[in-house]
Amino acid sequence: MIEYDVIVVGAGVAGASLATVLGRDGRKVLCIERSLKEPERIVGELLQPGGYDALKELGLENAVDGIDAQNVYGYGIFMDGKSLEINYCEDPGEHKDSSTGRSFHNGRFVRRLRELAAEEENVTLIEGNVKYLNEDDGHVKGVIYSDASGDDTKAFAKLTVACDGCFSRLRRMVNPAAEYEVMSQFYGLILRDLSLPFPEHGHVVLLDPAPSLFYPISSSEVRCLVDVPAEVSRAPNFDVKEHMIEKLAPQLPEELTESFITAVKRGDMKSMPNRAMPAIPVGLSGAILLGDSFNMRHPLTGGGMTVALSDVNHFRKFLRTVDDLSDVELVSSLQAYLLAERQSLSSTINILANALYSLFCANDDPALKDMKIACFDYLSKPGRWSSDPISMLGGLTGRPYLLLAHFFGVAAYACGR
Repeated sequence: MIEYDVIVVGAGVAGASLATVLGRDGRKVLCIERSLKEPERIVGELLQPGGYDALKELGLENAVDGIDAQNVYGYGIFMDGKSLEINYCEDPGEHKDSSTGRSFHNGRFVRRLRELAAEEENVTLIEGNVKYLNEDDGHVKGVIYSDASGDDTKAFAKLTVACDGCFSRLRRMVNPAAEYEVMSQFYGLILRDLSLPFPEHGHVVLLDPAPSLFYPISSSEVRCLVDVPAEVSRAPNFDVKEHMIEKLAPQLPEELTESFITAVKRGDMKSMPNRAMPAIPVGLSGAILLGDSFNMRHPLTGGGMTVALSDVNHFRKFLRTVDDLSDVELVSSLQAYLLAERQSLSSTINILANALYSLFCANDDPALKDMKIACFDYLSKPGRWSSDPISMLGGLTGRPYLLLAHFFGVAAYACGR
């Protein structure tokens, strides 16, 4: 029987990154992934500058090499025929590497992260379906998984980390109190050979009933994510193609309309639910959650990978101080450490994402609609009016009090208009 130091369940962005760095630190790691085929996802494609900084701190920046990743220098925002450009770096002529995001096909990025994990001598990366936790008197000692033959196998470790994503199977076992809210549905399209109005920028188009996103994922492809609120998609006889062509296309900037309609008619769109879930402490010793299995926010602002990679960094730093992972009491304090260390950045990104989504969907309430217009005008101003919000959105600044100050600033600006 082989006992590992750590079992990582899931080899996505969080899981593969964690397995690699723990292996480099001398830990014996088993990483179990349901399918090692290159995934096809429509989110996890825009890595904010703060996320890229975290990737570099982990020593994994070469994961974006050789996948046709694109530099992202900021955002273009469109509303009612008006547009504005906000850059992560205030001087657009002096972009620094630390103020630049990356966008790419999620599957290519995950494939590279898995390749890096598989190269590590201390990491065993296998394909398997984790079915249960191997638990003894409230303490997790590993997992039970089935391999390609369907046979069940027990794997033992001093610490088990569930990184199995937003559809996490282990979340309910490890943390029964965790509850998520489905805020909306994303429908993903690929637009080909399109010149975006603001090259090398993400684009947020404020539409009725909800915003849509456009950003490059390769040198010849642009991802479009159409957000459909839950109450809209539940309407009788709702047809998403009809909704896109008849309701949304007329509201888009002229430069995007033709390519958007062509992509809709082509029909090869994918969808996924957009979930929000607060981070809640785990109730079992010997196990912990990371990534989307632990904490989710609306993906409008693209903060998920930034939070996940930052959490991996905190996790790694703590384990570097622990000589013996069989010290249950010491390892159990990892959770409290992680919750404390992640709070500033994760709460800033989470609150900003959910608040902006709610505000940008405000079309029926006159007061909130006026606030949305005020927010657009507020971000149009130079200096800290726009530089602070884009720094928080980009994961470069994690300061909840600064976020609160700008919330009040937008409200005061709206009242004084």
